[in-house]
Amino acid sequence: MSSSPVRLIYFATIVTICSLYAAQPIQPVFKEEFGLTSLQAILFTTLMMAPLGIAPLFYGFLLESFSAKILVRWALAILGILELFFALTDTYLTLLLLRAVQGLIIPAILTSLMSYISFTSAREDVQHSIALYIGATIMGGFLGRFLSGLSTELFGWRVFFFILGILLLLASLLLRPLERDARMTYAKPHFSEIAGLLRQKEFLWLYLAIFCLFFVFSALMNILPFELRKMGTVLGEAGIGLLYLGYSMGILVSINTRPIIRFFGSEPVAISAGIVIFFIGTVIFMVEKYSIMFVGMFVFCTGLFMAHSLLSGFVNKLARENKAIANGVYISFYYTGGTIGSFLPGAVFERFGWQMFLATLLCMLVLALFFTHKLKHAVNRIVLTEA
Repeated sequence: MSSSPVRLIYFATIVTICSLYAAQPIQPVFKEEFGLTSLQAILFTTLMMAPLGIAPLFYGFLLESFSAKILVRWALAILGILELFFALTDTYLTLLLLRAVQGLIIPAILTSLMSYISFTSAREDVQHSIALYIGATIMGGFLGRFLSGLSTELFGWRVFFFILGILLLLASLLLRPLERDARMTYAKPHFSEIAGLLRQKEFLWLYLAIFCLFFVFSALMNILPFELRKMGTVLGEAGIGLLYLGYSMGILVSINTRPIIRFFGSEPVAISAGIVIFFIGTVIFMVEKYSIMFVGMFVFCTGLFMAHSLLSGFVNKLARENKAIANGVYISFYYTGGTIGSFLPGAVFERFGWQMFLATLLCMLVLALFFTHKLKHAVNRIVLTEA
């Protein structure tokens, strides 16, 4: 695959992820404009994320019926049109319905783009290409949040969603040069295969750990704008968006997983260290001061992405057969944790406040540390058995 289509795929990835997270930092704006509760406003992100939890398990049956080029171009175009409608709509229920439909489309786009990279890259370049794809998703996560906050502060919330719609339509047009015959075989796991995987303790503990971690990450990212609003952030919506700059630590951490593992001696120990850093970052947010929280976001994101990148790599190391299914279940646990975390802890925040909300997240991180400890013992038993 030539470098030009690759760059276009990364562009499409960034814009799609921007669309996924654009509403997150400005949910308090929706709350005020439409007279919503915090939980109602949070649904703008929850409904977009929920389909990502089931996509790896069920979307394969759909995606195999289309070529990647046709599917991704049509999906991008539809997502762009829906984004334009979102920018022009004035009722909460219609906005929510549009976000729900967008949420069903995004997994098809992301799955197709990632599969297309794997299919068309030379075998020796696949790992590097996928790493760049992950970097593009991290970049999209930051830009979507930051530019949404900045644009809302300067022009109102509708402008950025209108721009996203135009960019998504542009991405659909620009992907015309993709190869026409790229039709991939997607993982189509059956319940028996998933159950068999979960009966293996090392996979069960690993999946439960990532569930807890993304639960916490999604919860804080979703509720933080409401807390900053209560604190009266001087920089307004732009300041809320800027706080997500710590998200960029994901790129730095994800490209240095090998040195991290060498430093700590093994994957489980390095994962545990990442969770401890994640825990410290969460504690820092207990200091209700913007400058402290800004620093805390870098620590918080470093811990999450350190644990996440190591866990995702460890899945592939443990899975000697059915790697696609093992990865699919990992992604499902990841986004299911994120979906539940984006909504459920909001009830704690609304009723008991910021400090109790953070205490709930810290309990989840202790649980993740426990699961990682169990993972370490399960892996050690495998090593002893094989020896």
